[in-house]
Amino acid sequence: MKHFSLSSGMTTMRGIFYPKGHMVMMFPTEKDALLAAKLLREDGVSEDDLSLASPEEFEHQIEGLCLANHDLLLPSVGTESDTAIHFRDLAHAGHYALIVHASAKLTSDHVVELLKDTHCSYGQRYRFLVIEDLVC
Repeated sequence: MKHFSLSSGMTTMRGIFYPKGHMVMMFPTEKDALLAAKLLREDGVSEDDLSLASPEEFEHQIEGLCLANHDLLLPSVGTESDTAIHFRDLAHAGHYALIVHASAKLTSDHVVELLKDTHCSYGQRYRFLVIEDLVC
């Protein structure tokens, strides 16, 4: 499993955190995040498709991407800024981030079912123009 590193393509045109093609899940402890990663690996998710970020790392990397260009009078059709702020706030409170590159065959329902007994505190799947809640 890799350490999370923000890459190009993980932001909107306005510069807001939006890692399209990924699931981002938050866990209250590193142990909880590592258990979720283990369950995903055992289910066939590649080690290369999993990234972990400590609370400090995650908060630092997305901090400037929560309200990027927020003062501009540009319309926004979504809640990507609010979602990024929620992730930042959880990281600030000490939650670990598990980021999964989500292929089309890895459905949200399957991941939720697979991780139902973990302590996932919040999760989102980022699709093209849609942020899908993962009810952890």
